[in-house]
Amino acid sequence: MTWLYNGQELLEMPSGKPEGFVYRITNTVSGKQYIGKKSFWMTKTYQLKGKTKRKMVESNWKEYFGSNEPLQKDVEALGQENFIREVLTICATKALCSYHEARLQFVEDVLLKPELYYNNWIMVRVRGPHVAGK
Repeated sequence: MTWLYNGQELLEMPSGKPEGFVYRITNTVSGKQYIGKKSFWMTKTYQLKGKTKRKMVESNWKEYFGSNEPLQKDVEALGQENFIREVLTICATKALCSYHEARLQFVEDVLLKPELYYNNWIMVRVRGPHVAGK
C-alpha cells in the first residue's frame, strides 16, 4: 500500500529535501478519515568513541498509518488494503506541516464530526515568522 500524491503513487521522497507532508487516510469500508502530518526525517542517535552522535535519516513514512489508536486498530482489523493514503501537501518546514495540518482539520471540522473523522484532538503551536519563512 503506497501513498498517493496528485493521483500518482509516491514511492520516493520528493527532491529538494522537504521536511514532511500533510495526509489523509480514508477507511474505504466506513468512509471515516484521518488528517495528520508526517516527517520524512527522523534523528538517529548512536555512540561513536564514547560520544553521543546524531544524524538525520529517512523516517518510516512509507509504511506509516497514522498515530491515532482507533485508526491503527481498524487498519489491523480490516487490513491495509481497505485504506487509501493520500499526501495532500508537501511542506518545506515543520512549521508549515503543523500549520497546514491544523488549518485543514479546522476547515473540515474534524472534532465536530466524530462519525466521519478519527481525529479527536487538534494540537498545534506555530509562530507566524516560522510559517512566513523569516
